[in-house]
Amino acid sequence: MLLQHGAESKLVSDICCRLGVALGLDSVEISLSASSMVITTITHQHCITTARRCPDRGTNMRVITEIQRILIMTEKALLDRHSVKKRLARLSPDRYNRWLVAVMVGLSCASFSRLAGGDFPVFFITFVASFFGMLVRQEVAHRHFNPLVNFGITAFVTTLISSFGAMQEIGNQPYLAMASSVLMLVPGFPLINAVSDMVKGYVNMGIARWVMASLLSLATCLGIVAAMNLTGIWGWL
Repeated sequence: MLLQHGAESKLVSDICCRLGVALGLDSVEISLSASSMVITTITHQHCITTARRCPDRGTNMRVITEIQRILIMTEKALLDRHSVKKRLARLSPDRYNRWLVAVMVGLSCASFSRLAGGDFPVFFITFVASFFGMLVRQEVAHRHFNPLVNFGITAFVTTLISSFGAMQEIGNQPYLAMASSVLMLVPGFPLINAVSDMVKGYVNMGIARWVMASLLSLATCLGIVAAMNLTGIWGWL
C-alpha cells in the first residue's frame, strides 16, 4: 500500500521492518522494484518469503499517514496483529471531490500566470483551460488508460483551449496562458521521490521513478506540440 500510493523507498522499508519487529518477528528484509516487492520475514529461525505486485494507484498521502499511525500504535502495544490487519483492511484512498480539485487546480495555474505578469483576461483563460484539462485528466484516469496517454491527451486539450486566447489576442500576454495552464502536468512528486531514493541508496528505484517522470514529461510535450501544430500558435516557445 505504501509503494502503491507514492511513499519513498526508505519510508517503505523502514515501516515494514519496524512493524514486523513490533509484531514479534526477529527481522524483516525487503527488496523493492518499481511495480513489485519481495519481503522475507524471519521468526524462530523460520524464514518466509513472499512477492507482491504493487500497481500504481496514484499519490495519496492519507493512506501513507494512516499506515504510519498504525505503526506507532503497534509499537506502543496498543494494537496486536489482528487489530493491525483489520485497520489495514479498512484503509481506503479517500479523494477530494473531483469538481473541487478541478477548480483548485485551475486557480493555482491561473495564479502562476498572474505572478508571471498576466492580467485578468489571461488569468481567466488560464483558469478555464486548466479547469477543463483537469476534468479530462480525471475522466481518462477513471477509465484506466495508461498514464502516458492520460498526460498526452490532457496536455493536448489544455493547450488547445488556452491557445484560443493567443489566437484572439486576449490579455496583455496571451501566450502566458498556454505556458501556465499545463503546469498541473509537471510530475513533481515522482521527481522528488526519485532524487530522494537515489540519495538514500535506493538507486534502482530512483532511476525507475526518474525514467517514469521523464516519460510523463515527454508525453506532456507531445500533447502540447500536437495542439500547437493544429492551431499554428507557437509564440510562447
